[in-house]
Amino acid sequence: MSLNEVSVFRPFKLIAILCVFLALCLDIAAVLSPAWVTAERYSLSLWESCRQVDDVWQCTSTLSSDWQIATLVLLLAGAAVTLLAFLIALISQCRGTHRKHYRTVAIFLFTAVVVQACALVLYPIKFLDSTVLQTYHEFNWGYGLAWGATIFMLGGVLLCLRTDVYEDAMY
Repeated sequence: MSLNEVSVFRPFKLIAILCVFLALCLDIAAVLSPAWVTAERYSLSLWESCRQVDDVWQCTSTLSSDWQIATLVLLLAGAAVTLLAFLIALISQCRGTHRKHYRTVAIFLFTAVVVQACALVLYPIKFLDSTVLQTYHEFNWGYGLAWGATIFMLGGVLLCLRTDVYEDAMY
């Protein structure tokens, strides 16, 4: 580098990798969360539905309901695509070939965002359609973590956009 050259470091791609990593962590926590819907004497996760009867919790599997299986499959598919995007972004960043893989990572993350958003819209609609609770219920932190993961994935998509094309012309 000569005396007249200026090097500009823009950490957008590193922040994108961090966003994707956080999305992956939140996704795992959301899928494993025991509380997606809670109510008085009732709890529902992606894996089981529990009711309290006479101070004893009775749990049954939710994998017999097609909409709950669809939600779980969509969330796991979104997490798998996010993991693939994270690995591609991390390997390309470490090898210094990140410019070649911006578009691939962005497409994978956008796909994961769409798949997860479909799952997160499907879940409350079908829950309210199929379950009649006689008490107040709320969507709990597991559901919120899944939305957080989706938002971080979207942040990763936005930060993977090729801003270097415009920056090169300016410097």
